[in-house]
Amino acid sequence: MQLTTHFSLEELTLSSYAQRKGLPNDPQPGVIENLKITAAGMEVVRTILGDAPIHVDSGYRSPLVNAAIGGAKNSAHLTGYACDFICPAFGTPYQVANAIAHAVPPLRFDQLILEYGWVHISFAPTFRMALLTKKSAEAPYEEGLLA
Repeated sequence: MQLTTHFSLEELTLSSYAQRKGLPNDPQPGVIENLKITAAGMEVVRTILGDAPIHVDSGYRSPLVNAAIGGAKNSAHLTGYACDFICPAFGTPYQVANAIAHAVPPLRFDQLILEYGWVHISFAPTFRMALLTKKSAEAPYEEGLLA
């Protein structure tokens, strides 16, 4: 099922971890509606990044998958509002996150997190516009986008 021009349901629910471990990662209908919102937001991200191709590493995670990988108990991935991605044709994760954070007009998001090797963005309807950095799996979240 194509959610938007460049993003499919399959792409936003694919989990190689779930496949390897035999865990289900099928979203409920309400989550699919949230994934449509995320896909629409990712279309805007793609435009901000000069229409460069985006590689999604993680979108929706079922509760089993999220728990198995050690995701946060309140992760926006559980509701279909989050996407972890890279865009090598545009630049490093820092360059990608910085471009999104400073886009004109601004993109409305809940969280934009520069993680260690990818960018996490959430389109949850709280729209906190939080900018964070996490430099390693063990590191705490820090305020702002830190190179």
